[in-house]
Amino acid sequence: MFMMEAKRIVVVIFGALLNAISLNFFLIGANVYASGFTGAAQLLSSVFNDFIGIGVSTGILLFLLNIPVLLLGWYKVGKGFTIYSIISVFFSTLFLEVIPVIGLSSDIILNAAFGGVIGGVGVGITLKIGASTGGMDIVAMILSRLKDKPIGNYFLIMNAVIILFAGILYEPENALYTMVTLYVSTRVIDAIHTRHEKVTAWIVTLKADELQEAIHRKMIRGITILPAKGAYTKTDKSVMYLVITRYELYDLEKIINEVDPTAFTNVVETAGVFGSFRRD
Repeated sequence: MFMMEAKRIVVVIFGALLNAISLNFFLIGANVYASGFTGAAQLLSSVFNDFIGIGVSTGILLFLLNIPVLLLGWYKVGKGFTIYSIISVFFSTLFLEVIPVIGLSSDIILNAAFGGVIGGVGVGITLKIGASTGGMDIVAMILSRLKDKPIGNYFLIMNAVIILFAGILYEPENALYTMVTLYVSTRVIDAIHTRHEKVTAWIVTLKADELQEAIHRKMIRGITILPAKGAYTKTDKSVMYLVITRYELYDLEKIINEVDPTAFTNVVETAGVFGSFRRD
């Protein structure tokens, strides 16, 4: 248990490091903007520096923007999930302040592409282990539960606002290169982690009762248990069927490994759910 949690924290910190590298080495110097709260903090920093004459770093603004969201996530999403988000935000801010802003290339296309790839990897590996980078992840998750709409819709709205202001306040080309970064980072995140908000897990196990109890101790999800028989061994088994959010996938995997490491699990993407599905 300790080693799994330690691994989770290490991955979150490494994801924060990649996020800071994508910004300080590629995006900030080229005036190309990242997605979500990171892009919003980056844009605000540019506005403060260029139009108001106040030097406020992207890291500090990212930290300030996340404070109310993290408080909301603590009460609405869950303490465990939010703690990892706090770790991610803290180390992102730290790395953004410590790592110098260096332009590795003068080619804006290279900056947009490589910044998107590295940032996408950072976000993708963080989501894959059941944590988040804070900010828009938490806001979109809460809104998606209330409205039962894909999280991507809310990312799209916020990113559209960032692109619009980047085009108005700076050169229109900056907005276009920002779109390149957002597209690349989204594709990378999708490749590393599922893009669907909900997934369906089919678990073939000999310990259905123990698994059901362990799952319900960690998450409140309905489970359907079906009788089954192994075609080769002729052993009587059970198939557990449940729909969860992608943020719960890491916890489910951990529970299965602890209770029944020999269980066979198939996770499939779920395009939509009708009927009763807990969203709060």
